[in-house]
Amino acid sequence: MTSLLEKLSAEVGKAFESLDLPEELGAVRVSDRPDLCQFQCNGAMAAAKQAKKNPREVAQGVVDALTQCHFEHGKAMEKSHVSDGDSSSQAPRNDVFKKIEIAGPGFINLDITDDYLAAHLSQNVDLADIGGGAGVIIDYGGANIAKAMHVGHLRAAVIGEAVKRMMKAAGYNALGDVHLGDWGTHLGMLIGDYIREGDVGLVLNTDPENPVQVETLMEDMSVRYPRASAAAKENEDLMREAQDTTVKLQNKEDPYYPVWEKISAVSEKGLKETYGLLNVEFEIWKGEACVHDLIAPMVDDLKAKNFTEESDGALIIPLAEESDKKEMPPLILYKRDGGVMYGTTDMATLVDRMRKNKPSKVIYVVDQRQSLHFEQVFRAAYKTGIVPESVELTHAGFGTMNGTDGKPFKTRAGGVMKLKDLLAMATDKARERMVEANLAEDMGEDEKEDVALKVAVAAIKFADLQNARQADYVFDLDRLTRFEGKTGPYLLYQAVRIKSLLRKAKEQDIQSGTLEDIVIEGGSRELALLLCELPEAFMLSVQNYAPHYLCDYVYRLASVFSSFYGNCHILSEEDETLRASRLALCKMTLAQIERVLDLLAIDIPERM
Repeated sequence: MTSLLEKLSAEVGKAFESLDLPEELGAVRVSDRPDLCQFQCNGAMAAAKQAKKNPREVAQGVVDALTQCHFEHGKAMEKSHVSDGDSSSQAPRNDVFKKIEIAGPGFINLDITDDYLAAHLSQNVDLADIGGGAGVIIDYGGANIAKAMHVGHLRAAVIGEAVKRMMKAAGYNALGDVHLGDWGTHLGMLIGDYIREGDVGLVLNTDPENPVQVETLMEDMSVRYPRASAAAKENEDLMREAQDTTVKLQNKEDPYYPVWEKISAVSEKGLKETYGLLNVEFEIWKGEACVHDLIAPMVDDLKAKNFTEESDGALIIPLAEESDKKEMPPLILYKRDGGVMYGTTDMATLVDRMRKNKPSKVIYVVDQRQSLHFEQVFRAAYKTGIVPESVELTHAGFGTMNGTDGKPFKTRAGGVMKLKDLLAMATDKARERMVEANLAEDMGEDEKEDVALKVAVAAIKFADLQNARQADYVFDLDRLTRFEGKTGPYLLYQAVRIKSLLRKAKEQDIQSGTLEDIVIEGGSRELALLLCELPEAFMLSVQNYAPHYLCDYVYRLASVFSSFYGNCHILSEEDETLRASRLALCKMTLAQIERVLDLLAIDIPERM
């Protein structure tokens, strides 16, 4: 279904075309001065250069063409010219525009008729299907096995899940890949410590299906790994031992590989639980280890095709090109000691993805500080033909989450905060906010706890997603858990308010109108116009892999609904037609808030 802006752009585009000007110059957008008009077209400015005319002259021609077009189609109209030295207008009486005005150097300001707006809303415009079923892989996990997830994993998980859901809604066959860090030196350090200390049995005897045993091993690893890592960094012999253990693990030798298998199985249980608390799900649970057996054949093939070189004992793919404006380091496939690098496993992962999934896009939602790494991998993948040029490889990088001191978010003691601890803190704060706002007072403890968790998750996720993806942001728990302002809890409150309103209408046997019954009047016009903007906010988010456009939209929608709710009688409205219309708008508003928050992977309670 065509969006409102697409319809209006087509109308104005025809007017430009009638003047032998490109139809795309008729693009209409929402006005940035709603006090002056609802919509505007700035195409006359660009058209003036092509037509070699004054922009206002071109704009007048467009206005004349618009009104004449409607006149020729039998639409009765009146023309009125207003000249105040700055603007002129023609006010057609037709089914689309109720005002067409030229302002400034050649801007065309437009208002549409209430009937046209109501007719458009009755069509219930859905989100655009631009994917056509094409495959997309979103790589947005990156957590390491044997380690507790911490705040550094939050943004990848939260942004990646939203991007995946948006791509699915846009018609792509989108798959989320957790891409675990399960094959590196940190495992050599940990496994080496278990073997050296004689504690291998603690790992091998753990049953991944036993929650108590899983928790015991996870807790042991969370203490043991930092200790083993610190010791290896201070002791060269231990570091060499860890590196040697890593190579033996990657060669699948005993006892290293069986210990790794159990650590991997137990870690997966713990990771799924933590990701689940954030409403984050992956269709693909693979790690670097899954492609290890692809590395040797891949490298042999690259050697045979003369893509590789030896450099100081390492095997590399040179990437520098004459057109480069900055130094481009080579991609290292094998280090001097025969170990592989992240670039090696990323290349092998692309081999695996191209064979098994054949995606049209691979999107990496990873810290933007890894931009050089991905530039190397992408260039190497295209250069070697591992990835066809027709496949899009994108690094959708993101900024850092900082504390109120402006530095990367830490615990009060200065350490890295576990993600579960952050969720617990946010849930505690959500309970406090609910008490302050006199919410959930009539609920049992279980329901109250469920609402508190939903409020906490909404607070954390919306605080992250409302920022431009590339931007750093300040994580202020006091601010983001409030039920007012641009916060997740505020959005939940507005949605629950509408749910409550609709329940009361049902209890009182008050009938809601259908979309065809919507009547546009002064109290509802702003809300009705805003309800038409979702398709554009959605497309901006999809095309830029940037959920903040949807966040901006849903916050504006909730705010405008709040004004509508406060200024208009709804259940108490005596005019049955208006009452039914306003209830229909409430339903539509709730449906849109629910749709957007679902795309952002934020759950809404039934009541508060």
